[in-house]
Amino acid sequence: MKNFTKMFLTACLITGFAFSLNAQSVGINTTGDAPNGSAMLDVSSTTKGFLPPRMTTVEIAGIPTPANGLMVYNTNDGKLYIYVSTSALWKEVTFGAGTISPPFVCGSTLTINHAASGNVAPVDKTVTYGTVSTPLFGGTKCTITRNLGATNQASSGEDPDEASAGWYWQFNHKQGYKHDGTTRTPNTTWITSIDENSNWTAENDPCTLELGAGWRIPTYTEWTAADENGSWGNYTNTYNSVLKLHAAGILYDGDGSLNYRGSNGFYWSSSQYSSANGWNLHFFFNSSGMNRYPKANGFSLRCLRD
Repeated sequence: MKNFTKMFLTACLITGFAFSLNAQSVGINTTGDAPNGSAMLDVSSTTKGFLPPRMTTVEIAGIPTPANGLMVYNTNDGKLYIYVSTSALWKEVTFGAGTISPPFVCGSTLTINHAASGNVAPVDKTVTYGTVSTPLFGGTKCTITRNLGATNQASSGEDPDEASAGWYWQFNHKQGYKHDGTTRTPNTTWITSIDENSNWTAENDPCTLELGAGWRIPTYTEWTAADENGSWGNYTNTYNSVLKLHAAGILYDGDGSLNYRGSNGFYWSSSQYSSANGWNLHFFFNSSGMNRYPKANGFSLRCLRD
């Protein structure tokens, strides 16, 4: 036993594995502290968790003579099970309501349950957004690859479908609008004029409110950089970029009616030009660049994070 312990400790030192003994207790990564005397195994970490065996339902059921208290993770239903010998059954470990989200990794999908009750999304909808890391905006940023509120990825730079267009926002207003080609939702009284000396504020940013902390509307400087770095000259160029920008159209400032879907793209920046006008990226069949339009127009949003 002494020789085995010596060999094991030597292997631990070679691999950088912190191992300690305290009477009958074993500690892993309990550097500087003896393992807790009440535990046979004391594992310590601030960056890693404990991983039990992962098995299918069939594999779990096939374990011969499982020990009382044996624990496994079921890969079929995503639950933990403990074997209880008094009932000769694997018992599911009941989960509570608490949840912790893992850190977001750009390039993975982002599923959002949009709810109209928050006065940002115009309708209830679940959307799974693709994300991509890109230097287009100047410095590497992460961005969603479809418009905020868009169910589908646009099929081309001229895609005229509502599901690909997503929703529209007036400058520095958090309420979004859906337009199916006939009806605007919500069909409330349209604000025909906005005159306020302010950039888009964080508390009104639909990207932050809908996607979470860190997400925001691009600035004038960032959209300018994207247009220049991408060498965009029309909606074919913008669509062929990693952003997949397309001509989603506009809700006209005069009455909130839908115009130019399939022919022009208008994407707000978070920067104002003046108290009545905001900067936006505007492109169509033979042009792309930054422009300034009245803040009462309803334009598309594309969200990014640093």
